[in-house]
Formats: sequence, structure tokens, C-alpha cells
Amino acid sequence: MSSRAPGQTPSDSRERYRVPILDRTLDLLEVLADRPAGYTLTELTEALRMPKNAVFRIATTLVLRGYAERDDPAKVYRLSRKLLSLGRQVVGGESLVREAVPFLTSLRDATGETALLGTLSGSQGIVLDQAPSLHPVKVLVELGHAFPLPTAAPAKAMIAFLPAEKQAALVSSMRFTKRTRLTIRTPAAYRRELAEVRRTGFALDRGEESETYACAAAPVFDHRDEVVAALWVSGPSDRVDAKRMKALGPIVKGIAKALSRRLGSSDEAGGWGG
Repeated sequence: MSSRAPGQTPSDSRERYRVPILDRTLDLLEVLADRPAGYTLTELTEALRMPKNAVFRIATTLVLRGYAERDDPAKVYRLSRKLLSLGRQVVGGESLVREAVPFLTSLRDATGETALLGTLSGSQGIVLDQAPSLHPVKVLVELGHAFPLPTAAPAKAMIAFLPAEKQAALVSSMRFTKRTRLTIRTPAAYRRELAEVRRTGFALDRGEESETYACAAAPVFDHRDEVVAALWVSGPSDRVDAKRMKALGPIVKGIAKALSRRLGSSDEAGGWGG
């Protein structure tokens, strides 16, 4: 497992300042984020390719600090919600989540599908809040759930409007693993997708992660006109088909624009497309 940060090269002069134990801790956090159900100590040791004693010490420290939990009956470690609270602070504290509540409700009511709010966190995205659909069959996501960048509509919506250098670093660090027959498989195809998102102002997940559901997302900008989050809707693919997704995109974009204005963004912020 490589612990090199996105955008770094082996010759980066900053490499000499690395703190090995911190690198290992961050690796462990990223592994736990990929599996909400958690890992046993043996599974963590195998995934991280580290001595079991070192993994135990790091995991125990995270539990003591409240960043992880240990399920004693199942003997597994999993992330706690403390990291979610930190993520909320990074994107403007509880204010973003609080301000987004009525917009999530409006988006849910306008589309009939579950409306969600999320942000980028390193090499993945994090779900911050949601307004569940009123349909008996719906998509529900745990708060704090990590979503992948290559396939998720909210990730595309945010990455498309990042500064060029930061966007390039993220894309170059991605692994385009096949999830379904619709998964984007190459960086070039992903960059074309991002260009389309910039043109239209919204992003789609057409069953790229799972063919059981589909999503439409749009970026949210803050008072600096910087992308800080995404709003999106998600529903079962038998109800949210290709035609329905294209209709949902502009609705999500409009409500994301209204939330951005609430956060102080100007009409000159990117992301509203043609």
C-alpha cells in the first residue's frame, strides 16, 4: 500500500519530513473507511501489511481518542462519528449542514427521491446529511459513509470545479476499478466526463458503482466561490432510469445554486452550465 499523498512524486523534497507512524495511522483510517462494517485485527494486519502489534497499538489509540470503535463480541474495529464531525468543521462547521437542511427537504420533495449532502475528504467523499425519500422503496445511506471518487455523481460534481492542479492530482491518484459494465475505466474517459459536468452543471451516476440505483448531483459553492460540497438525489434504478436522471439534473442544479447563494456564493461561481 502506498502512503504517498495525491500529487506527490518520489523526488518531492518534502518527503524527508514524513512521520512514519502518522503515515501508518492514516493508512489504517483509510482502510477502515472502505468497510463500514469494520475489520478484525488480523484483517487489518493483512490489509496494511504491518506487524500485528503495531496495528493493535494504533487501533487502540484511535479507540481511546474516540476516532474508532471496537465491537468486542464481533472483535472488529470500525470508524466512529468523530471523524464525521471533523469533516463538517472543515467545510464550514455545523453551519453548512444546518443551512442545507431546508434545501435537502426541498430537493426530496421536488424529486420524490432521497436527497443527500456530502463533501470531499482526501481520496474519497463523505455523506454529511440526507432527507430520506417518502417512497416505501428508497435509497438510504449511513451518515459518514465514504463514497468512491471515480463512480459517484457527487464526487464528479465537486471534482469538476476544483482548481486544475488539485483536480489533476486527484484524477491521477484514482484507481478505475470495474464495478459494473458501466464503470468508467480510464483517466481520459473520466476527464471527458468532468468536462461534461462543467458544461451542464450537474453530474450523473448511471449505475457505475451499482446498477441497482442511480444518482444526479450538483456542486455547492461557498462565499469564496469555491466548491465545498455537493447535493444529490439517489433512487432505485427501476424508478430513476436514464430519462428520469436527465430530468433530475437541472432540478438538483437549481437547488444547489440556491444553497450556494445562501452560503454567500455569487452568480459568477462556476457550475451552473449552459
